[in-house]
Amino acid sequence: MIDMCLAQFDKVYTEEYSARAKELGMSDHEIMTLASIIEKECKTDRELISSVFHNRLKSSQFKYLESCATVIYVTRQPKDRLTYADINVKSPYNTYITPGLPPGPIASPGAAAIHAALYPAESEYYYFSDAGDGTNSFSVTYEEHLSKNP
Repeated sequence: MIDMCLAQFDKVYTEEYSARAKELGMSDHEIMTLASIIEKECKTDRELISSVFHNRLKSSQFKYLESCATVIYVTRQPKDRLTYADINVKSPYNTYITPGLPPGPIASPGAAAIHAALYPAESEYYYFSDAGDGTNSFSVTYEEHLSKNP
């Protein structure tokens, strides 16, 4: 099984992808970690969600990625809404309390999530949330984000 997974990885993660990771100032491991978060966060809008995470990683204003998927990975309790207790669970994988990327992937990312991690959309977004209909809502400011998510 592991050999099959590694063979598939070698098919998907090309030298071009490795070079692109370097252009972004990221290691292959960091790209795979980010791709795994994108994989678990969404089924659509991958490039825009990737842009939110890239924008946060590059910003001195945003210390945390604040990914619900990383909290669910830690708690093993899928929920529509996280509680304050959930987002304060102590773990290096909890991106609400641990700066930057977690120490490793939280899932096995598919080709679309890997591509999105390497080629994010250009945006000014720092927030996103599930709109409840399979799409996502994106915001530049926290106030705008709150107004879309009462």
